[in-house]
This record gives sequence, C-alpha cells and structure tokens, in this order.
Amino acid sequence: MLASFFATFLIGLREGLEAALVVGILVAYLTRLDRRDALPKLWTGVGLAIALALTVGAIFTFGAYMLTFEAQELLGGGLSLLAVAMVTWMIFWMQKAGRTLKAGLEGGVDKALRGGVWALVAIGFVSVAREGVETTLLLWSMVQSFGDTPFALLGALLGLVAAVVLGWLIARGMLRLDLGRFFTWTGGFLVVVAAGVLAYAFHDLQEAGALPGPFGAGAPIDPATGLVATGWAGFPFGWAFDVSDAISPGGPLAALLQATVGFMPAMTWLQVIAWVVYIAVVVPLFVRGVRANRRPKATASPVAATPASHYADAPAAHAAPQLSDAARVPDAAASVTHPNGAS
Repeated sequence: MLASFFATFLIGLREGLEAALVVGILVAYLTRLDRRDALPKLWTGVGLAIALALTVGAIFTFGAYMLTFEAQELLGGGLSLLAVAMVTWMIFWMQKAGRTLKAGLEGGVDKALRGGVWALVAIGFVSVAREGVETTLLLWSMVQSFGDTPFALLGALLGLVAAVVLGWLIARGMLRLDLGRFFTWTGGFLVVVAAGVLAYAFHDLQEAGALPGPFGAGAPIDPATGLVATGWAGFPFGWAFDVSDAISPGGPLAALLQATVGFMPAMTWLQVIAWVVYIAVVVPLFVRGVRANRRPKATASPVAATPASHYADAPAAHAAPQLSDAARVPDAAASVTHPNGAS
C-alpha cells in the first residue's frame, strides 16, 4: 500500500517538477520580453498536452477491458517496453542537453513569436506533451504491476500536485532547491524502477505467449514434482526462483520490493536476465554521465564554469561585474542548481 504510493508519488513529483520548470522558463521569458499577451496561447498548448496525456491513460485503462487476457498481457508488456525506452532516453537526454535546455526553449519562443498563433501553442504543447505521455506510460505500467490501483494513483496525483506547487514557488523566487541533487537521485531511482518495469514487461509477454516461459507448453518440467522447474533446472524458460512461501506475493514486503527494485517473489529466468542486463548496462552509463557533468572544464571561462541552474541563469551570474544589465535579469528559477551541475 505505502510502497506503491511512495513509488508513484516520487515519479509524479520528479516528472511533474521537470514539466513545471520547463513551463516556468517559457512563462518567465515571455514576461521578460513584455509579451504577456502571448501567455494564453502558451497555456493553450500546455492544456492540450495535459489533455493528451489523460486521454492516452484513459484509452489504455478502459480499452484493455475489451481485450482477451492474452491481448491485455501483450498490450501491457508492449507499453511497458515503450515506457522503459522513453524513460531511459529521457534520463540520458537530460544529462546531455541540460546545459542548453534553457537557451533552446527561449530560442523556440523567439521563433514562435515571429510565426503565427499556432506556433506558440505548439511550443507549449511539445514542451509538456513529451513529459506527460512518458509519465502516463510509466505510471500505467507500474499500476498494472502493483495491482494496488487506488493508492498508486493517489500517490501519482499528489506527486503531480506537489510538483506544481514546488514549481510555482521556485518560479516566484520563494524557494531555493538543489535541483542538481534532486534530479540526480531521482534519476538513479528511475533507472532501478525502469529495470523493474522491464522485468514485469517480460512477465506479461511470457503470459501472453509472445515469449517462451513457464506459462507455455514448452516450459521445462521438474520430473520429481511434475511442476515447472525452478532454479538452474528451469534455465532459461522456467522459474529462476520462487520464494512465495517466505515472502507473500500480496504482502507489504513484496509490494515494497517490487515498487523499489522490481523484485517479485516468483520471477522467471527471462525476467531476471532482463533486469540484470539493464542494470549492468544503464547504471554505469548513468554514473559516467553524472560524473562528466560535474567535472569542471579546463577551457571554460569563469562565467561559463560557474555552477548554474538547469532551468535558468546562475545566481553567480548576477554578481559578475562584467555582465551587462540584460544578462543579469533574473528569471523563473534563478535560485536553483542545474541537475548534474550543468548550466
């Protein structure tokens, strides 16, 4: 109960805060340009993006009821794979593009202002839709795997609400938050969560018959018990382990382990292999990216090397005497630190 609530709350908070700060950049930049007349167009795009995310979630949730069991498992497994791919891509994209995200957003606004009405609507839509659809897919996959829908959805909703409040407080300059540390730790958590979602996706695909496993006719059988073999005797399409007698599948410990590290009391060999391979590949790359972004560049100028906000100008920039007044204008999140230390 609490495990599913905490996991979805943290995901809603992280993804929602990222979207909220992106919107904060756009709103602050339009305000700084004295183009408040363009804000309704921006909010229209943001609203359309939120509507898209809700629609996608509703289609997956209610549309699945009209499918056969095998089709539901196939749909769940496929969407879980898509969620893992999107989350993994977003984690590494943020590590790489975080330094230029603010400049890229403001450049997009400049182009949109020179275009028609729909150009600015599109900026607001694209800026939020990617985060919205990614969050919807990830939360949907996690809710399916937890089986504790009310508390999981409540956690996600409260996480999103908290993200909006924090984003507003940061934008108003009422809160200083070390976003670098926040996004680094939650990014690491998302990597582990994605590994668990990947393992559950393999479970769904095995149940659907799309992948060989203990649910199909080709499962290895233990001659002594007549059941699907467990342990090395079940490799590679049987059960890797089954500790259901020690850890109840519906108990709080099982829910906590599944919400945090993707552990299930009974897992197939393909699930275990998928989890281990994902962690072995992604975690070192993630750690290397974090270290690379924290490493100071020898060729950088004093201003460029100053730790800066992920979403706004660095506070130190306001004190630099060589900068012009225009360069010292504060914006939405000037008091926060860039995730991984980038500007």
